[in-house]
Amino acid sequence: MKRRLTARQREVLLLVANGNTSEDIASWLWISTDTVNSILAAAYRALGVHSRAHAVAMALRVGEFGLGDIWLPEVDPESKLPAS
Repeated sequence: MKRRLTARQREVLLLVANGNTSEDIASWLWISTDTVNSILAAAYRALGVHSRAHAVAMALRVGEFGLGDIWLPEVDPESKLPAS
């Protein structure tokens, strides 16, 4: 890793780790999709990666956030879909 993430980069990347699209993140944070993508690009450079999945994996590896910070819905074992 080249450098630590900023608080905003960490926030956006954690939202990505939780399965949100750039459009979702932009809406929730009241910023444009272009701004979300710019923040993610800067986070990729900081982590030395080139994709969302690799960025999340690297952020976990270097301790930018932990598994407990990622919300995963409970899955209904019979339907393999999130429980409602």
